[in-house]
Amino acid sequence: MLNKIKNSADEAVAPVKDGSVIMVGGFMACGTAEILIDALVKKGVKNLTIICNDGGYPDRGVGKLIANGQVKRLIASHVGLNPEVARRMNTDVEADKMEVILVPQGTLAERIRAGGAGLGGFLTPTGVGTIVADGKQTINVDGRDYLLEKPLRADFAFIRPTKIDKQGSCVFVGTTRNFNTLMATAADCVIAGACEVVETGGIDPNAIHLSGIFVNTIVGGEKKWQM
Repeated sequence: MLNKIKNSADEAVAPVKDGSVIMVGGFMACGTAEILIDALVKKGVKNLTIICNDGGYPDRGVGKLIANGQVKRLIASHVGLNPEVARRMNTDVEADKMEVILVPQGTLAERIRAGGAGLGGFLTPTGVGTIVADGKQTINVDGRDYLLEKPLRADFAFIRPTKIDKQGSCVFVGTTRNFNTLMATAADCVIAGACEVVETGGIDPNAIHLSGIFVNTIVGGEKKWQM
């Protein structure tokens, strides 16, 4: 069996390089692997593209990467919780500037799902006739207009299981599951920052939310979610 376990979060994120595209699970940082984010802040890689539901908070989730100037492009569904996103969107200082691509939340989830499923895209009426449609192909089906939305994939996905076995089978508790299972299917390398690592077979197969075949790297030590 492959040994997926790493000794530290620093070791787990070692393959991430400048310019990497990273999907980060969670919703308002709930379900985001903070130990992986902290390790990436410490590593100091730059020009990252982050795909996440939101911009986190200035001191939580992907917001820490944004505040540290490591994110060149953010693809998200909302960013209002983090004023640093607005500052970097609108700054005239090129070194601090960050491109923000806003995607309707359901469309974001489906683009990630399409990337994981190997699809070429999908049709949705969401955004027709709005700025969401700018630059996108409109296709009429039975008299109704739809936007062609293309799939999203990433170099890495950071996920946060509450419990994981040594082969990568994952359990997520409550809303920490948000986006994590989808993103794990749509990245070349999936890194799990888990609260608890158990022996293979230590999880009831009926309780597994994500198969270990999707997970490349495991590190324990993630803290229990707190408001």
